[in-house]
Amino acid sequence: MKILATSAAPGAIGPYSQGYEANGFVFTSGQIPVDPATGAIPEGIAAQAAQSCKNVGAILDSAGVDYSKVVKTTCFLADMGDFAAFNEVYAQYFTSKPARSCVAVKDLPKGVLCEIEAIAVK
Repeated sequence: MKILATSAAPGAIGPYSQGYEANGFVFTSGQIPVDPATGAIPEGIAAQAAQSCKNVGAILDSAGVDYSKVVKTTCFLADMGDFAAFNEVYAQYFTSKPARSCVAVKDLPKGVLCEIEAIAVK
């Protein structure tokens, strides 16, 4: 097992890692839309979805894989009313259409609108 860590994605803010590589798979922790360079959170679901996708991509890249190797994502939305707008952005990154769950939750860290985690094959 190998812990994944990259400065191209936000650092873990608790007792967890950005991701793990194990037995030919890559597992990312949930990525919220924090810009790793500035710590800023963009406004609106489209910008937040894009930043969350970029953060997942940075962790995947640190393991030597890309979005095309993702087999499963789990997506969390603060408001299911953002589903269509979220999907529009998500589809630009996860073009291989991995299996996915997308649920609305009561709250997300830092009051963000979305969070994405992924499992990829190495």
